[in-house]
Amino acid sequence: MYAYYARLALKSFRRNRGLTALMLGAIALGIAVCIMTMTVYHAMSGNPIWWKNDRLYAVTMDNWDPLRPHDLQHPDLPPQQLTYKDALYLLGSNIPERKVVMYARQSVLSGGTAERKPLPVSTRVTTSDFFAMFDVPFLYGGGWDASGDQNAVPVIVLSKEQNEKLFGGANSVGRTIRWDDLEFRVVGVLDAWSPVPRFYDLNNGAFSASDDVYIPFGWTRPLAKYPNGGSSNCWKPETVNTFQEFLGSDCVWTQMWVELPTRASRERMQGLIDGYWAEQRKAGRFPRPRDNRLTNIGQWLKDQSVVQNDNRMLVGIAFAFLAVCLLNTVGILLAKFLNAAAIAGVRRALGASRRQIFIQHLIEVGVLASVGAVLGLALGALGLLGVHALYVTNDPGNVIANARGGYQQLTHFDAISVLWAVLLALGSALAAGLYPAWRIGRVAPAVYLKSQ
Repeated sequence: MYAYYARLALKSFRRNRGLTALMLGAIALGIAVCIMTMTVYHAMSGNPIWWKNDRLYAVTMDNWDPLRPHDLQHPDLPPQQLTYKDALYLLGSNIPERKVVMYARQSVLSGGTAERKPLPVSTRVTTSDFFAMFDVPFLYGGGWDASGDQNAVPVIVLSKEQNEKLFGGANSVGRTIRWDDLEFRVVGVLDAWSPVPRFYDLNNGAFSASDDVYIPFGWTRPLAKYPNGGSSNCWKPETVNTFQEFLGSDCVWTQMWVELPTRASRERMQGLIDGYWAEQRKAGRFPRPRDNRLTNIGQWLKDQSVVQNDNRMLVGIAFAFLAVCLLNTVGILLAKFLNAAAIAGVRRALGASRRQIFIQHLIEVGVLASVGAVLGLALGALGLLGVHALYVTNDPGNVIANARGGYQQLTHFDAISVLWAVLLALGSALAAGLYPAWRIGRVAPAVYLKSQ
């Protein structure tokens, strides 16, 4: 019976090809817009390391100007970053299971079997726990040991992309390259890794690409160079004539994360931070009211407004557009069904029930919605491909490409988008077909029999 109804639907489509194309276009376009918007929104609002949401915490302390907050748009939040001296003190704690202090800088990389000319790269200067804490996958080798947190150990970890450029993708562990005119030995090569949003450091944008190379935090003092790849903010006049004075200043420029697996460890860590704050306040620092925080990743992304209200509005507009498309489809379907009401009247006179007429027309709508969903899926994929192409660049140094790499990840067509297509197709079928199918089933057959 249902196969018979499906054949009737196909015949109906052939009789009204123009109306069929118009309805398919409306449903497909509405679904495509929703898929594109929801794909980007899902990537932006997701927690890229959700399985550690109750273990990883950003450490922040409010050491800012007593007369004004650090961020006027978020006056209730402390600065995202710590001073070097505060981060170094907390790094010495044995309470966290793992702890990371880091910052970004722009550097120059060259060498390898490709003998690549010096080109700018993004470097993350970080402590040894970075890779284990954030579940960073390795293709070859691994990170360095804890000695690199205090000493200038000349080792380096390459991203997969940089390893392909320098060594053609081969195992480069043990090879030597030049980083800012210094020789470093490769100890590890990362596999593909680009968390979106880049939760661990939001200073260059939540959707920036991951760093190109990683070196030990112990190089901070020997390099004696100001950080030039992230954000550095100061609020009071201080004597900062040398790099060592900068390290002792109240400028904030380092990020700190800790791994605290239990409630007891979180309470102990909070107590340590508050105790340190109290001692420093007695010494004349921290003029603002106490605001020391351990913030998990989910709350961190909310606090830092990674997903703006504009993005939520776009989702609402996309669904409103889909609703308009469906309303138009309802009107066309109703007109189409009523135009063929004579056929339904004859079927009623021959013994078909209202329920059978309803199911027949609902199946026709279901076929229409299914085809529209497939077309919408294809249109959505093409649309995302077009958005992705906007970020492709011919920049020889890949500087712009690297900066936009995180945005390209937002346009990845994933399984969630396919699920949305299926759900939207079902919703479209019900929304666009229930009323017209019900209406045609209520038509009295006598009127049409008299006219024949």
